[in-house]
Amino acid sequence: MAVKWLDDPEDHDYDAAADYLSMLAEEATVTATVNALKSAKPVYREAKDILRAARLALLPPDNPHVRSDVNKIGHGKKLSPILLVRGTPADALQIADGYHRVCASYLTDEDTAIPCRLVSWVPKA
Repeated sequence: MAVKWLDDPEDHDYDAAADYLSMLAEEATVTATVNALKSAKPVYREAKDILRAARLALLPPDNPHVRSDVNKIGHGKKLSPILLVRGTPADALQIADGYHRVCASYLTDEDTAIPCRLVSWVPKA
């Protein structure tokens, strides 16, 4: 079954990204980075490459959130695009929002092109 995607992330995805990123950077940097995500053009990346760049393990299919997203895929529902923040060469890519959706997509077809919003950290002004 093909994974279907919404054209744009949902508003609550940006809030979730800000919550997560707030543990990694100061508020002004997080706000600027999330604003950059909101205006970023879509890019497409494969699930296997996102997980490798983020240095994250694939979550198992019995993870409740992954299972929920796999069920959505099975019912033809569209998933929200993934929000990514590029790390430095020494630091991993941050999946600011969408880790479970990446895993569900991987479990469905690891080569699926996933729509993402990808930005670099925006330093506070």
